[in-house]
Amino acid sequence: MGTRDRTRPDESRKPSYITAEGYRRLEEEAHRLWTEERPRLAQAVAVAAAEGDRSENAEYIYGKRKLAEIDRRLKFLSGRLDVLTIVDQKPRADGKVYFGCYVTVEDEAGERACYRLVGPDETGAGEGFISIESPMARALLGKEEGDEVTVVRPRGAVTYVIDAVDVNPPGNARR
Repeated sequence: MGTRDRTRPDESRKPSYITAEGYRRLEEEAHRLWTEERPRLAQAVAVAAAEGDRSENAEYIYGKRKLAEIDRRLKFLSGRLDVLTIVDQKPRADGKVYFGCYVTVEDEAGERACYRLVGPDETGAGEGFISIESPMARALLGKEEGDEVTVVRPRGAVTYVIDAVDVNPPGNARR
């Protein structure tokens, strides 16, 4: 199993952690699909079906495919929401890296980046959200401001210095 496989949303029913915001986003997506998208598409398919020959009706065929995609996504979301563990309290603000923290790092070339350590189901939710299962997050966990971490990547190892650890997003630096 490659690194990319481990950092994608888990489709098994294996438990995983998620932030409260991430869980809320998944719930909102499921609600929107169930109450808005699916009924609208089902109506469009019914209208297209009433037009006659379904075998050559592009709107009917496309609508049925999209409906199947929505149903697969709803099934996936239902299964995931059942097994996710919500981490709803902020991490301690003691300068150490925990799940949910925002971490600013600087590489050897002086390039800075900010990451938030989140569950694998919410990595695409925002700029710099990285899975707790990724090599970068695993290297950062438990470390503190000023520590050096080495991350082994396919292109080679990179050393970072942890510049800042915060429980709030950058720009909201309340501790």
